[in-house]
Amino acid sequence: MTEEGDGQAPRSYPPLPERLPVDVFDSHCHLDIVETPVDEQLRSARAAGIARIVTIGCDLPSSRFAVEAAGEFDDVYAAVAIHPNETTGISEAVLGDVARLAAHPKVRAIGETGLDYYRDWAPKEDQHRSFRAHVDIAKRTGKALVIHDREAHDDVLAILEEEGPPEKVVFHCFSGDAAMAEVCAGRGYLMSFAGNVTFKNAEPLRDALRAAPLDLLLVETDAPFLTPIPHRGKPNASYLIPHTVRAMAEIKGVDVAELCTAIAANGERAFGPW
Repeated sequence: MTEEGDGQAPRSYPPLPERLPVDVFDSHCHLDIVETPVDEQLRSARAAGIARIVTIGCDLPSSRFAVEAAGEFDDVYAAVAIHPNETTGISEAVLGDVARLAAHPKVRAIGETGLDYYRDWAPKEDQHRSFRAHVDIAKRTGKALVIHDREAHDDVLAILEEEGPPEKVVFHCFSGDAAMAEVCAGRGYLMSFAGNVTFKNAEPLRDALRAAPLDLLLVETDAPFLTPIPHRGKPNASYLIPHTVRAMAEIKGVDVAELCTAIAANGERAFGPW
């Protein structure tokens, strides 16, 4: 989760964009805090060519919501975890609850977990302990590990190497530069790009996207946050992914359909077939 907003009253949603030529999916969103019912979110997403959605847990309530939504809707998968900002004094009991939720068959990822040195809302030692525990849960359950990495690149990469990474690692809302992308590519880590890759001041992020190979790319909304240009400042939802995908294709210099096909294949490899 990447916080954005000014605390004002709910804003109107942007119009439906042109449908993508090949269906993709939203690898990371927060269905529980988007201000429309889940079934409506799914209908608008399908109309835009987003056939599948992974909804993410940040604490036990949102993780339970994710499991319930995935159980109710065929097009939804769940990820469960404790966000690094929520790890102050994290207990073994809470981590045990995450592990129990992870056993559900429609939980396909452990996340979002990782480190956040930007907000600094939890002691680093608690963040590290939680992250290591989530790495272990991902390995024991065979699920993908979805990482929140905010101004903590070196420590995130070091802990992954110290613990031994799971088979499938996804850097959510990739925030590194081209050098970081090359490191991740060398280790086979998937990189998921969000709407902020379209922002005017995001040239280092676009350089990272250029350095990332097609077979390690995913796309996400982090909805309701990080709405892409041309609708920055409006609330985000999965149906707006075409704006991000088309921008990514232009940055990479590839056809939109080619990028969509790669994203769909990468997502199935990370989260399993529907």
